[in-house]
Amino acid sequence: MNPVISIVIPSLNDLINLKKIVISIQNQIYKNYEVIIIDAVSTDGTTDYLKKLKAPFYWESNKDNGIYDAMNKGIFKAKGKWILFLGTDDQLYDNSVLQDILTEKYSPETGMILGNIQYGFNNKDTFWIKRKKGIVKPLWSNNLWIRNTLHHQGILYKKELIKNNYFSLQYDRLSDYALNLKLYNKGVNVIIVDGIISLCGTKGVSKKYDWDLYQQEINLKVAESKIYYKPLFTILGWLKYSLKNIEKLF
Repeated sequence: MNPVISIVIPSLNDLINLKKIVISIQNQIYKNYEVIIIDAVSTDGTTDYLKKLKAPFYWESNKDNGIYDAMNKGIFKAKGKWILFLGTDDQLYDNSVLQDILTEKYSPETGMILGNIQYGFNNKDTFWIKRKKGIVKPLWSNNLWIRNTLHHQGILYKKELIKNNYFSLQYDRLSDYALNLKLYNKGVNVIIVDGIISLCGTKGVSKKYDWDLYQQEINLKVAESKIYYKPLFTILGWLKYSLKNIEKLF
């Protein structure tokens, strides 16, 4: 019988954290899952560790074209009804989170299940990460045009939906944002659950608030709308870039 959920984890030279996320999955009360680890030829002992894992943990170690290429490889291999993407520095929130979500009945039209995430921040992290105790709630609304209101660590995608909408390799830092905006434009039906799905690290590629990040954001928004909106998206990008970097001045 196929698993209900496939958890896809890209990996590269982060063995200490990888072990922690594996334990957080193994400790789940709910057991009808598979875990697909896509490693990019790590050199820190990750491969030796992966060889010791048994089903339902599966892995491969090959060169790839970045995080989203690894996530796409995971999509291709996934057998679950739902797919959740986690980073090596993430963990499931508690031992019952999969049970709480996956034992509920959802409409056949539901394409995404959205939940909260919480950042495991420290004093060196920015105000934008530490605010509201690090908890980020999903918004499935026009706010997506202003900012990325969703985080892949808090999204379960239905397999049929995601297998028809792979991550674009055009955006090496914001492809999940591009995909979510695309799915929003398509009117995909979502369910928002009350609760935290994942504890998230704060060192991801989208947490470096340089201009390249906002240039990608401008481009993906234009791609999902009209070219004549580009000046508006550019102004918004500059405002966000300035606000996110103002802390560095103090």
